[in-house]
Amino acid sequence: MKDSEQTNIWYSSQVGAHTSEQRKTWYSSVADAYNRVRPRYPQALINRAVELAQLPADAQILELGCGPGIATVPFAELGFSMVCLEPSQESCDLARLNCAQYPNVEILNAAFEEWELEAERFHAVLAATSFHWMPPEIATSKSAAALRERGSLILLWNTAPQPAYEVYEVLRDIYQTWAPAISGYEEIATHEENLRGLGQGVIDSGRFEGFVSEQLVCEVIHNIDDYLALLSTLSPYIRLDRHQRDSLFAGLREALDRHCGRSVETSYLSVLQIAQKI
Repeated sequence: MKDSEQTNIWYSSQVGAHTSEQRKTWYSSVADAYNRVRPRYPQALINRAVELAQLPADAQILELGCGPGIATVPFAELGFSMVCLEPSQESCDLARLNCAQYPNVEILNAAFEEWELEAERFHAVLAATSFHWMPPEIATSKSAAALRERGSLILLWNTAPQPAYEVYEVLRDIYQTWAPAISGYEEIATHEENLRGLGQGVIDSGRFEGFVSEQLVCEVIHNIDDYLALLSTLSPYIRLDRHQRDSLFAGLREALDRHCGRSVETSYLSVLQIAQKI
């Protein structure tokens, strides 16, 4: 399958499967957990993005789908001025709280698709694990229109943290019983392929050039409560009805307590993709 074909499938699975209103509120019920346990972006990739984008000290950044501000804060700490769009009111409130000490950060409760374009204002457009939630044509064309000449599109991605395969083997029967549609485990190579396809979509848009992709494999240890809270913020688990999700999590908790004790070691892929406006 060509990368561009894969991109269309990936986008349609996120955008086409949900109405505009559903996309706005998809994470609202898990906003607190999202804020607390979703993995952070390595400072090395943040610094690399600033370097590759050649951002001046007074750069203005537009962030798309900022969530509770997980990527916003490290850019704000570097002193940049930011306009951050977030359609979920719950996540927007958390982002404002997390960024309260940064007077040059403005959090707007708005979807990028509906936001009134401020053409050629921004040195960079930033999207952190959010670009796939917007119709691709709007995402690329409107981002390019918002950028100054030679401005940069910065995409950050964190994949879902994965336990070691031997831990997944302990959990496999529980997934098969309560949520057979959820794999419970994916190889890093699968995540790399998905993200390569998303990057190809930026290239194929014809609005950006000089595409660069860099990645790090990160490790994080969760206690079992936090690990289950993390799972609750992932789309396949959000889609489950409450009884199904509660039964799945009860089974996972019991197995993890028995096999792992107090903590679960996981790894995830953190990726920077960046390109310049043509």
